Amino acid sequence: MNRFEYVKPASVAEAVAAAAEPGAAYLAAGTNLLDLMKGGVARPGRLVDITHLPDLSRIETLPDGATRIGALVRNADLAHDTSFAARYPAVAEALLSGASAQLRNAATTGGNLLQRTRCRYFYDTASACNKREPGTGCDAIEGENRAHAVLGWSERCIATHPSDFCVPLAALGALVEIEGPAGRRTVPFTAFHLLPGDTPERETALAPAEMILAVILPAGAERFAAHSRYLKVRERTSYAFALVSAAAMLEMDGGVIRAGRLALGGVALKPWRAEAAEALLAGEAPGRELFARVAQAALGEARPSGDNAHKIELARRIVIRALLMAAQGTPERLPALPASPFAPLPAGVLHV
Repeated sequence: MNRFEYVKPASVAEAVAAAAEPGAAYLAAGTNLLDLMKGGVARPGRLVDITHLPDLSRIETLPDGATRIGALVRNADLAHDTSFAARYPAVAEALLSGASAQLRNAATTGGNLLQRTRCRYFYDTASACNKREPGTGCDAIEGENRAHAVLGWSERCIATHPSDFCVPLAALGALVEIEGPAGRRTVPFTAFHLLPGDTPERETALAPAEMILAVILPAGAERFAAHSRYLKVRERTSYAFALVSAAAMLEMDGGVIRAGRLALGGVALKPWRAEAAEALLAGEAPGRELFARVAQAALGEARPSGDNAHKIELARRIVIRALLMAAQGTPERLPALPASPFAPLPAGVLHV
Protein backbone atom coordinates (compact mmCIF):
# COMPACT_ATOMS: atom_id res chain seq x y z
CA MET A 1 0.00 0.00 0.00
CA ASN A 2 1.11 3.54 -0.73
CA ARG A 3 2.37 5.44 2.33
CA PHE A 4 0.04 8.26 3.35
CA GLU A 5 -0.47 10.88 6.05
CA TYR A 6 -3.53 10.60 8.32
CA VAL A 7 -5.15 13.72 9.79
CA LYS A 8 -8.28 14.10 11.91
CA PRO A 9 -9.63 17.67 11.79
CA ALA A 10 -12.01 19.03 14.43
CA SER A 11 -14.22 21.11 12.11
CA VAL A 12 -15.39 21.34 8.52
CA ALA A 13 -13.14 24.37 8.00
CA GLU A 14 -10.11 22.43 9.25
CA ALA A 15 -11.05 19.49 7.03
CA VAL A 16 -11.27 21.66 3.92
CA ALA A 17 -7.91 23.25 4.73
CA ALA A 18 -6.31 19.83 5.23
CA ALA A 19 -7.78 18.50 1.98
CA ALA A 20 -6.26 21.38 0.02
CA GLU A 21 -2.97 19.48 0.10
CA PRO A 22 -2.39 17.93 -3.37
CA GLY A 23 -3.22 14.23 -3.32
CA ALA A 24 -5.49 14.44 -0.27
CA ALA A 25 -8.74 12.48 0.03
CA TYR A 26 -11.59 12.57 2.51
CA LEU A 27 -12.21 9.43 4.57
CA ALA A 28 -15.60 8.51 6.03
CA ALA A 29 -16.57 4.83 6.25
CA GLY A 30 -14.01 3.93 3.58
CA THR A 31 -16.13 1.08 2.21
CA ASN A 32 -14.99 1.93 -1.32
CA LEU A 33 -11.87 4.07 -0.84
CA LEU A 34 -9.99 1.55 1.29
CA ASP A 35 -10.60 -1.22 -1.25
CA LEU A 36 -9.24 1.04 -3.98
CA MET A 37 -6.17 1.83 -1.88
CA LYS A 38 -5.50 -1.84 -1.17
CA GLY A 39 -5.61 -2.59 -4.89
CA GLY A 40 -3.37 0.31 -5.84
CA VAL A 41 -6.16 2.00 -7.81
CA ALA A 42 -6.26 5.02 -5.49
CA ARG A 43 -3.03 6.32 -3.95
CA PRO A 44 -3.82 9.38 -1.81
CA GLY A 45 -0.93 11.06 -0.04
CA ARG A 46 -3.15 12.24 2.82
CA LEU A 47 -6.36 10.90 4.33
CA VAL A 48 -8.59 13.51 5.98
CA ASP A 49 -10.80 11.65 8.47
CA ILE A 50 -14.17 13.42 8.71
CA THR A 51 -16.04 10.71 10.64
CA HIS A 52 -16.25 12.72 13.89
CA LEU A 53 -17.15 16.12 12.49
CA PRO A 54 -20.17 17.66 14.23
CA ASP A 55 -23.62 18.12 12.65
CA LEU A 56 -23.05 15.84 9.64
CA SER A 57 -24.96 12.83 11.01
CA ARG A 58 -28.43 14.35 11.29
CA ILE A 59 -31.65 13.97 9.31
CA GLU A 60 -33.47 17.31 9.56
CA THR A 61 -36.67 18.90 8.31
CA LEU A 62 -35.86 22.44 7.22
CA PRO A 63 -38.20 25.42 7.77
CA ASP A 64 -39.44 25.30 4.16
CA GLY A 65 -40.36 21.60 4.48
CA ALA A 66 -37.27 20.25 2.71
CA THR A 67 -35.36 17.32 4.20
CA ARG A 68 -31.63 17.62 4.81
CA ILE A 69 -29.58 14.40 5.08
CA GLY A 70 -26.14 14.91 6.58
CA ALA A 71 -23.18 13.50 4.68
CA LEU A 72 -22.31 11.10 7.52
CA VAL A 73 -25.79 9.61 7.96
CA ARG A 74 -25.43 5.84 7.58
CA ASN A 75 -27.37 4.13 4.81
CA ALA A 76 -29.05 1.72 7.23
CA ASP A 77 -30.05 4.50 9.63
CA LEU A 78 -31.65 6.50 6.83
CA ALA A 79 -33.51 3.53 5.34
CA HIS A 80 -34.87 2.47 8.74
CA ASP A 81 -35.93 5.95 9.85
CA THR A 82 -39.71 5.45 9.80
CA SER A 83 -40.58 9.10 9.19
CA PHE A 84 -38.10 9.37 6.32
CA ALA A 85 -39.19 6.07 4.74
CA ALA A 86 -42.84 7.11 4.83
CA ARG A 87 -42.08 10.38 3.03
CA TYR A 88 -39.58 8.98 0.52
CA PRO A 89 -40.26 5.22 0.22
CA ALA A 90 -38.38 4.73 -3.06
CA VAL A 91 -35.22 6.10 -1.45
CA ALA A 92 -35.58 3.66 1.45
CA GLU A 93 -36.23 0.78 -0.97
CA ALA A 94 -33.15 1.69 -3.01
CA LEU A 95 -30.96 1.86 0.08
CA LEU A 96 -32.13 -1.53 1.34
CA SER A 97 -31.43 -3.13 -2.04
CA GLY A 98 -27.82 -1.96 -2.07
CA ALA A 99 -24.79 -3.97 -0.89
CA SER A 100 -25.07 -6.12 2.24
CA ALA A 101 -26.48 -5.30 5.66
CA GLN A 102 -22.95 -5.01 7.07
CA LEU A 103 -21.97 -2.44 4.44
CA ARG A 104 -25.20 -0.49 4.84
CA ASN A 105 -24.44 -0.17 8.54
CA ALA A 106 -21.14 1.54 7.68
CA ALA A 107 -21.65 3.34 4.37
CA THR A 108 -22.55 7.04 4.43
CA THR A 109 -24.70 9.39 2.39
CA GLY A 110 -21.76 11.40 1.06
CA GLY A 111 -19.68 8.32 0.37
CA ASN A 112 -22.51 6.74 -1.60
CA LEU A 113 -22.55 9.70 -3.97
CA LEU A 114 -18.78 9.48 -4.43
CA GLN A 115 -18.35 5.74 -4.92
CA ARG A 116 -16.36 4.83 -7.99
CA THR A 117 -17.43 2.66 -10.91
CA ARG A 118 -17.17 -1.12 -10.52
CA CYS A 119 -15.82 -1.60 -14.08
CA ARG A 120 -13.35 -4.48 -13.83
CA TYR A 121 -10.83 -2.65 -16.03
CA PHE A 122 -10.85 0.32 -13.67
CA TYR A 123 -9.99 -2.03 -10.79
CA ASP A 124 -7.33 -3.93 -12.74
CA THR A 125 -4.19 -1.78 -12.70
CA ALA A 126 -2.73 -3.88 -15.54
CA SER A 127 -5.56 -2.77 -17.86
CA ALA A 128 -5.87 0.46 -19.82
CA CYS A 129 -8.37 2.82 -18.20
CA ASN A 130 -8.79 6.49 -19.02
CA LYS A 131 -10.62 7.03 -15.76
CA ARG A 132 -7.74 5.68 -13.67
CA GLU A 133 -4.89 6.92 -15.93
CA PRO A 134 -6.04 9.52 -18.46
CA GLY A 135 -4.82 8.94 -21.99
CA THR A 136 -4.09 5.22 -21.63
CA GLY A 137 -7.22 4.03 -23.42
CA CYS A 138 -10.28 1.99 -22.45
CA ASP A 139 -9.91 -1.79 -22.50
CA ALA A 140 -13.62 -2.14 -21.78
CA ILE A 141 -14.42 -0.95 -25.31
CA GLU A 142 -13.22 -4.25 -26.81
CA GLY A 143 -13.41 -6.28 -23.62
CA GLU A 144 -16.02 -7.83 -21.33
CA ASN A 145 -18.66 -5.13 -21.38
CA ARG A 146 -22.10 -6.75 -21.13
CA ALA A 147 -22.85 -4.68 -18.00
CA HIS A 148 -21.54 -1.36 -19.31
CA ALA A 149 -23.25 1.87 -20.34
CA VAL A 150 -25.92 2.31 -23.00
CA LEU A 151 -26.56 6.02 -22.38
CA GLY A 152 -24.19 8.99 -22.29
CA TRP A 153 -21.00 7.02 -22.92
CA SER A 154 -18.05 8.12 -25.03
CA GLU A 155 -15.20 6.41 -26.84
CA ARG A 156 -13.03 7.19 -23.81
CA CYS A 157 -15.19 5.48 -21.19
CA ILE A 158 -18.22 3.16 -21.15
CA ALA A 159 -18.41 2.56 -17.39
CA THR A 160 -21.55 2.95 -15.25
CA HIS A 161 -22.24 4.55 -11.89
CA PRO A 162 -22.97 1.84 -9.29
CA SER A 163 -25.24 3.59 -6.78
CA ASP A 164 -28.83 2.56 -6.00
CA PHE A 165 -29.42 5.43 -3.55
CA CYS A 166 -28.59 8.05 -6.17
CA VAL A 167 -31.29 6.95 -8.63
CA PRO A 168 -34.37 8.05 -6.63
CA LEU A 169 -32.44 11.14 -5.47
CA ALA A 170 -32.08 12.14 -9.12
CA ALA A 171 -35.76 11.47 -9.75
CA LEU A 172 -36.80 13.64 -6.78
CA GLY A 173 -34.66 16.61 -7.85
CA ALA A 174 -32.35 16.49 -4.85
CA LEU A 175 -29.62 19.05 -4.19
CA VAL A 176 -26.06 18.50 -2.99
CA GLU A 177 -24.72 20.92 -0.36
CA ILE A 178 -20.96 21.42 -0.67
CA GLU A 179 -18.27 23.22 1.34
CA GLY A 180 -14.89 24.17 -0.06
CA PRO A 181 -12.12 26.76 -0.09
CA ALA A 182 -14.39 29.22 -1.91
CA GLY A 183 -17.25 28.77 0.59
CA ARG A 184 -20.55 26.92 0.54
CA ARG A 185 -22.63 26.18 -2.54
CA THR A 186 -25.48 23.94 -3.69
CA VAL A 187 -25.50 21.84 -6.86
CA PRO A 188 -28.56 20.21 -8.47
CA PHE A 189 -28.24 16.45 -8.17
CA THR A 190 -28.55 15.92 -11.92
CA ALA A 191 -25.51 18.19 -12.43
CA PHE A 192 -23.39 16.63 -9.68
CA HIS A 193 -22.23 13.51 -11.54
CA LEU A 194 -20.57 14.05 -14.90
CA LEU A 195 -20.74 12.05 -18.12
CA PRO A 196 -17.35 10.87 -19.40
CA GLY A 197 -16.94 12.92 -22.59
CA ASP A 198 -13.23 13.55 -23.15
CA THR A 199 -12.42 13.72 -19.41
CA PRO A 200 -13.68 10.50 -17.76
CA GLU A 201 -11.25 11.02 -14.88
CA ARG A 202 -13.43 13.94 -13.72
CA GLU A 203 -16.46 12.26 -12.19
CA THR A 204 -18.29 14.96 -10.21
CA ALA A 205 -18.78 18.71 -10.03
CA LEU A 206 -16.61 18.88 -6.89
CA ALA A 207 -13.65 21.25 -7.11
CA PRO A 208 -10.36 20.39 -5.33
CA ALA A 209 -10.76 20.15 -1.53
CA GLU A 210 -14.55 20.50 -1.68
CA MET A 211 -16.54 18.10 0.50
CA ILE A 212 -20.19 17.07 0.60
CA LEU A 213 -22.04 18.39 3.65
CA ALA A 214 -25.53 17.09 2.93
CA VAL A 215 -28.14 16.00 0.41
CA ILE A 216 -31.36 18.01 0.38
CA LEU A 217 -34.72 16.68 -0.82
CA PRO A 218 -36.74 19.77 -1.76
CA ALA A 219 -40.08 20.68 -0.24
CA GLY A 220 -42.89 18.91 -2.05
CA ALA A 221 -40.86 15.84 -3.00
CA GLU A 222 -42.93 13.78 -0.56
CA ARG A 223 -46.04 14.25 -2.73
CA PHE A 224 -45.01 11.10 -4.62
CA ALA A 225 -44.97 8.94 -1.48
CA ALA A 226 -48.23 7.09 -2.17
CA HIS A 227 -47.09 5.83 -5.59
CA SER A 228 -43.34 5.38 -5.46
CA ARG A 229 -41.14 2.35 -6.22
CA TYR A 230 -37.55 1.37 -6.96
CA LEU A 231 -36.92 -1.73 -9.06
CA LYS A 232 -33.54 -3.35 -9.64
CA VAL A 233 -32.33 -6.24 -11.80
CA ARG A 234 -29.04 -7.79 -10.73
CA GLU A 235 -27.19 -11.02 -11.31
CA ARG A 236 -27.30 -11.97 -7.62
CA THR A 237 -30.54 -10.99 -5.92
CA SER A 238 -29.21 -11.15 -2.35
CA TYR A 239 -26.77 -8.32 -3.04
CA ALA A 240 -25.13 -7.06 -6.22
CA PHE A 241 -24.85 -3.91 -8.29
CA ALA A 242 -27.65 -3.19 -10.75
CA LEU A 243 -27.53 -4.31 -14.34
CA VAL A 244 -30.48 -1.93 -14.73
CA SER A 245 -32.66 -0.18 -12.17
CA ALA A 246 -35.46 2.37 -12.20
CA ALA A 247 -37.07 4.75 -9.71
CA ALA A 248 -40.67 5.46 -10.73
CA MET A 249 -42.91 7.93 -8.90
CA LEU A 250 -46.42 9.17 -9.66
CA GLU A 251 -48.58 11.90 -8.17
CA MET A 252 -52.17 10.78 -8.69
CA ASP A 253 -55.35 12.85 -8.80
CA GLY A 254 -58.21 10.38 -8.80
CA GLY A 255 -57.47 8.05 -11.70
CA VAL A 256 -55.24 10.53 -13.55
CA ILE A 257 -51.50 11.14 -13.23
CA ARG A 258 -50.84 14.72 -12.19
CA ALA A 259 -47.05 14.39 -12.43
CA GLY A 260 -44.43 11.66 -12.70
CA ARG A 261 -40.75 11.17 -12.00
CA LEU A 262 -38.44 8.60 -13.58
CA ALA A 263 -34.74 7.87 -13.29
CA LEU A 264 -32.61 4.90 -14.31
CA GLY A 265 -29.52 3.31 -12.81
CA GLY A 266 -26.90 0.99 -14.24
CA VAL A 267 -27.21 2.51 -17.72
CA ALA A 268 -24.75 5.44 -17.63
CA LEU A 269 -21.90 6.98 -15.67
CA LYS A 270 -24.48 8.96 -13.70
CA PRO A 271 -28.02 8.34 -12.48
CA TRP A 272 -30.11 9.01 -15.60
CA ARG A 273 -33.11 11.32 -15.08
CA ALA A 274 -35.60 10.80 -17.95
CA GLU A 275 -37.33 14.18 -17.92
CA ALA A 276 -38.65 14.04 -21.49
CA ALA A 277 -40.24 10.69 -20.72
CA GLU A 278 -41.72 12.07 -17.47
CA ALA A 279 -43.55 14.75 -19.45
CA LEU A 280 -45.59 12.07 -21.24
CA LEU A 281 -47.20 10.98 -17.96
CA ALA A 282 -48.95 14.21 -16.95
CA GLY A 283 -52.70 14.21 -17.49
CA GLU A 284 -52.88 10.56 -18.52
CA ALA A 285 -54.53 7.52 -16.98
CA PRO A 286 -51.97 4.91 -15.86
CA GLY A 287 -51.68 1.80 -18.00
CA ARG A 288 -49.27 -0.50 -19.78
CA GLU A 289 -49.69 1.19 -23.17
CA LEU A 290 -48.83 4.61 -21.74
CA PHE A 291 -45.92 3.22 -19.76
CA ALA A 292 -44.54 1.48 -22.87
CA ARG A 293 -44.44 4.85 -24.65
CA VAL A 294 -42.73 6.38 -21.64
CA ALA A 295 -40.14 3.58 -21.58
CA GLN A 296 -39.47 4.03 -25.30
CA ALA A 297 -38.89 7.74 -24.77
CA ALA A 298 -36.64 7.13 -21.75
CA LEU A 299 -34.36 4.89 -23.83
CA GLY A 300 -34.65 6.88 -27.05
CA GLU A 301 -30.98 7.92 -26.98
CA ALA A 302 -29.67 4.52 -25.91
CA ARG A 303 -27.08 2.68 -28.00
CA PRO A 304 -25.03 -0.39 -27.15
CA SER A 305 -21.42 0.12 -26.12
CA GLY A 306 -20.38 -3.42 -27.01
CA ASP A 307 -21.91 -6.72 -26.00
CA ASN A 308 -24.74 -5.11 -24.06
CA ALA A 309 -27.60 -4.41 -26.49
CA HIS A 310 -29.78 -6.55 -24.21
CA LYS A 311 -29.59 -3.83 -21.53
CA ILE A 312 -31.65 -1.47 -23.68
CA GLU A 313 -34.59 -3.86 -23.88
CA LEU A 314 -34.09 -4.85 -20.25
CA ALA A 315 -34.23 -1.18 -19.22
CA ARG A 316 -37.46 -0.64 -21.19
CA ARG A 317 -39.11 -3.56 -19.43
CA ILE A 318 -37.89 -2.43 -16.02
CA VAL A 319 -39.30 1.06 -16.61
CA ILE A 320 -42.70 -0.37 -17.56
CA ARG A 321 -42.79 -2.67 -14.56
CA ALA A 322 -41.60 0.00 -12.13
CA LEU A 323 -44.31 2.39 -13.35
CA LEU A 324 -46.98 -0.33 -13.08
CA MET A 325 -45.85 -1.06 -9.53
CA ALA A 326 -45.88 2.64 -8.66
CA ALA A 327 -49.39 3.00 -10.11
CA GLN A 328 -50.56 0.13 -7.89
CA GLY A 329 -49.37 2.04 -4.84
CA THR A 330 -46.49 2.07 -2.39
CA PRO A 331 -46.48 -1.07 -0.21
CA GLU A 332 -47.31 -0.63 3.44
CA ARG A 333 -44.22 -2.72 4.13
CA LEU A 334 -41.24 -3.22 1.88
CA PRO A 335 -40.83 -6.79 0.58
CA ALA A 336 -38.25 -9.12 2.09
CA LEU A 337 -36.10 -8.58 -1.00
CA PRO A 338 -36.41 -4.82 -1.55
CA ALA A 339 -36.46 -3.70 -5.19
CA SER A 340 -36.27 -7.26 -6.52
CA PRO A 341 -38.60 -8.17 -9.42
CA PHE A 342 -38.84 -11.63 -7.83
CA ALA A 343 -40.28 -10.37 -4.55
CA PRO A 344 -44.03 -10.96 -4.11
CA LEU A 345 -45.99 -7.75 -3.70
CA PRO A 346 -47.01 -7.25 -0.05
CA ALA A 347 -50.67 -6.86 0.76
CA GLY A 348 -51.85 -3.32 1.42
CA VAL A 349 -50.58 0.00 0.15
CA LEU A 350 -49.34 3.13 1.88
CA HIS A 351 -51.29 6.43 2.06
CA VAL A 352 -54.27 5.21 0.00
